[in-house]
Amino acid sequence: MFGLFKKKTELEKLEEKNRKLLKEAFNLSKTDRKASDNKYAEADIIQKKIEELSKN
Repeated sequence: MFGLFKKKTELEKLEEKNRKLLKEAFNLSKTDRKASDNKYAEADIIQKKIEELSKN
């Protein structure tokens, strides 16, 4: 109950966005390979940001 109003950290937001992009990329891989590759590239950029934030 006390966690209802807790704001997400930048790291949590990036991890959630990364999961969504990877899921979209997987679903697109069945129909549109080029769009899937673009989603994977976006996810890779976000993953690098996550690694950078976790180092600090």
